[in-house]
Amino acid sequence: MPPAAKKKLDTDAADAQLRQKQSDVDYDTKDFTIDYIIQAFQGDRFYIPDYQRKFVWDVKRQRRFIESVLLGLPIPFLFIAEMDDGRLEIVDGAQRAQTLEKFVNGDLVLDRLEKLSALNGFRFKDLSDAQRRKFGNRALRMIVLDESTALDVRQDIFDRINTGSLTAKPSEVRKGAFGGPFYTVIQECASNPQFLRLCPITDSVRKRGEAEELVLRFFAYSDAYTAFRHDVANFLDDYIRKHRDSADAVAMTKRFTRMIEFVGKHFPHGFAKTENSKTTPRVRFEAISVGVHLALEQDPDLVPPPVDWLDSSEFKRQTTTHASNSGPKLRARVEYVRNKLLGE
Repeated sequence: MPPAAKKKLDTDAADAQLRQKQSDVDYDTKDFTIDYIIQAFQGDRFYIPDYQRKFVWDVKRQRRFIESVLLGLPIPFLFIAEMDDGRLEIVDGAQRAQTLEKFVNGDLVLDRLEKLSALNGFRFKDLSDAQRRKFGNRALRMIVLDESTALDVRQDIFDRINTGSLTAKPSEVRKGAFGGPFYTVIQECASNPQFLRLCPITDSVRKRGEAEELVLRFFAYSDAYTAFRHDVANFLDDYIRKHRDSADAVAMTKRFTRMIEFVGKHFPHGFAKTENSKTTPRVRFEAISVGVHLALEQDPDLVPPPVDWLDSSEFKRQTTTHASNSGPKLRARVEYVRNKLLGE
């Protein structure tokens, strides 16, 4: 068969398959108030099918979701399907529906809210009458699948929604949540050509903010590593929240550049383990970058002894990922590098 004819035959088959599969999904878009969603859920008009996962949201995520609703932030679409008996199957959104019900029923106490801290300790009943009505009147948008949508199609939709996308990394969230002068400096430092050369990172993680994550860790730990306990994400969020509008760009850039130039001059492979390394472990970067900064704070004109300790079993032990989020482990590894550089 000539190549051109084969290509046309494949195109026709592809078109036919697309038309068939596209016809499998017919849907409408509707808005339902939270009051209606909860009443329908409690009255079994909305129900959770067997293929759905059990309730898995932890309390922190439940509280954060309720805070988002109270703030009036956009909420991702819920997917439901009309069934032959008139009920609505929750294809995706069971965690949100159950969280709304828990809050309104008084089974969820708000705590550690970032934006609405005045509501910490509140249950739904503690809100004012006006705020309870506004909460109940808030409409959530839903994709309503036609009752002709087959079970395997509904299961496929659930699977694609819950496994087909990547959860946002903390570094990606910070870019949107904590924009300002401080984060601008972080981005500028993360694009420093010498830093990029000394600190190899794969393209995939670089696109997801790994360079910015490392730079932020350098500033946060070099300022306050002794205050760190164990929760890295919260520690970094608190640090950037504190400094985002009061950053001294000149001083920050000078601190980072001084550290980078020292590493480039005295560390044969930069932050990497070997000359051909494609990645840089975070714990290794933290140890070297913060340790160098601490040493330079004591002796700005430091000329260190040979850094052959980089290949020692002790340094390898200090920079393993085991217990890397421990405060004592962080202090041990950055002070180990500082002391070695100072000849102690």
